Amino acid sequence: MVVQPGVPHGAASLYLSAGVSFLQEEDAVFNAMLEGWTMQQRGGRNLRKDSVDSVVGIVKRFHGFTSEWPWQWTASTMDEWMMHLVSVRKLAPSTIRGYQHAVRGFCDYLCSEHYGWSVECEERFGTHPIQVCHDWNTTRHLQDYEGLPGRRPMTKEELQMLFDHADGEVGRRLEAGKKGALPAYRDATLLKVVYAWGLRANEAVNLDSTDFYRNRHAPEFGTFGMLQVRLGKASRRGPPNRRSVVTLRGWAVEALQDYIENVWPLVKVDNSNALWLSERGTRLRARELSERFATYRDELGLDKDLSPHALRHSYVTHLAEEGIDPTFVQQQVGHAYQSTTAIYTAVSNDFANKMMRQAVDQLVRPQLEEGPDK
Repeated sequence: MVVQPGVPHGAASLYLSAGVSFLQEEDAVFNAMLEGWTMQQRGGRNLRKDSVDSVVGIVKRFHGFTSEWPWQWTASTMDEWMMHLVSVRKLAPSTIRGYQHAVRGFCDYLCSEHYGWSVECEERFGTHPIQVCHDWNTTRHLQDYEGLPGRRPMTKEELQMLFDHADGEVGRRLEAGKKGALPAYRDATLLKVVYAWGLRANEAVNLDSTDFYRNRHAPEFGTFGMLQVRLGKASRRGPPNRRSVVTLRGWAVEALQDYIENVWPLVKVDNSNALWLSERGTRLRARELSERFATYRDELGLDKDLSPHALRHSYVTHLAEEGIDPTFVQQQVGHAYQSTTAIYTAVSNDFANKMMRQAVDQLVRPQLEEGPDK
């Protein structure tokens, strides 16, 4: 790397030649980003080498946790990492603040117009990095995770409102003669799939039609009895984890089958099995899912802190309320630890009261009937 007069330390142009492609494009750009950020901190800000190496290492760990590239990161991704650090790894608050500071600083660097990374990513990947660290997904996580009311599972009533609203958007566009009915249909189906199979946003947008297959133990679901998640969250420094998810919601199968038979053929790209495509013919991104969810959420007046990840929380919670075995739920969502599944669960008051009543009937009533001398 040769320093050029008038070009700031860490500028993308110093590490990537314009118009040059790489065999492993994502790896090359990410490594160039880290190299540029290192130089920006050491050469531009005159920070010590060990300090810079420490924050760069944290960003690498965040990348390993997400299995996503910086231009794909979302605030929900950061939210999930904070949950993991607090509830599973149980790191000290001071350590977590250091992790937050590192990721925030890296995103600030990538988003700054002075270094050119946003333009570089737009040209190469059709998207750009954003700041993923905010008050509601960083420092608040050092307190009780449920302390922020909006960071919660959605109730079944709220889910029905969301799905009805998304379905209604298709009809509204058709009746008004507006463009966008097919994308609206896609989004309505995608939201149902995220909830019905308990998926992360990145897992959902990367689904192919060939990821679904038969389950001989559930023939009623036809070719949609099982889902093979190909891009599950990776273990540390490992490749994306795969897992099989058992289909449990017949209504979701009907919605997905209708989409594949009647809408997908109209937007499908030749030689691709990608289920969710943008208007440009490229695979839908997690950020676009988040934006659509936020639009519908705000139109319905729901908590602004709700994100697509709340659908995954709702999946876990509703299965718990329906009495499904916790170990099975853990396997369905691909959690390595039962404690992670537990923090996703926030059963309703009605369910809690029902469980309390059962406990009273099973434990207290026999004691009362036996009397104090027994």
